[in-house]
Parts: sequence; structure tokens; C-alpha cells
Amino acid sequence: MQQKVERIHDLARVEQVAAAVATDLLRRPEVAFKAMTDTTARHLVNRAQVDQARQAGEAVRERTPALPRIERSRDFVELVGACSAFVAAVGRVLPTLRGHAFTAEEKATVARNLGRVRATADWLEAAVESGDVSLDEGLARLLRGE
Repeated sequence: MQQKVERIHDLARVEQVAAAVATDLLRRPEVAFKAMTDTTARHLVNRAQVDQARQAGEAVRERTPALPRIERSRDFVELVGACSAFVAAVGRVLPTLRGHAFTAEEKATVARNLGRVRATADWLEAAVESGDVSLDEGLARLLRGE
């Protein structure tokens, strides 16, 4: 097996080739699951997601030169990136669940998390409209999963 791995490494010396192969392999759920058992690989994937989100936020900032009343700060870019990362993650993962029959426990888990997502989206929308970013205790408990 090691010889096959070494041959693949030889073929993927060029970054673009390696990225294409890694992307194709990670689209296989079993491969992605096994790859994420490696702490270093998992950390690097997470770091890449953060970097991608930050770049997406910076691209939004460049496309929107005059946002009224909003300081185009690093926090704003991070917020926009977080929204983009969520949408991208769901868009990437949900199609892989085609044909999956959700158990009652899975449905309940997704419903709980969707409640948190909706509450967060409502909080974000209200904060943008009003400028008040304070978090009431009920929402704070919901977001903590209580």
C-alpha cells in the first residue's frame, strides 16, 4: 500500500494537481471521514475554511465600496465571511445526504440547530437594522444550546 501512496505523491507534486486530487477524494464521504481522523489534516482543513471565509469577506468588501453606516472593519468582513461559510458548507454537505433516511434523533438534532441558526440570523438582521448588537439572555441560552 505504501508504494501506491508514494506513486500518488509523485504524480501530485504540482500544487494544482494535488489540490484537484484531494478535492476529488474528499468528495467521497468515507475518504473524508477517514481523513478527518488525522488531527493535522483536520486542523489544516479548518484553517483553510477560515482563510477562504476571510477572502470571501474581503471580496465582498472590494465589491461594496460605499456601505452606509457600516465600518468596513475586520469584524464586518469576518461576519460576512461567516455567513458565506455557512451557506457554502450547507451547499457542500446537504447534497451528499441524498437518499439518507434521517432518524428521529437526527431530525431532532437538525431541528435544534436550525432553531439556533434562525435565532442567530434574526439577531444579525435586527442588529444591522437597529445598530443594537446586544444579546438578550433568552437568545444567549438558545445559542449555547440550553
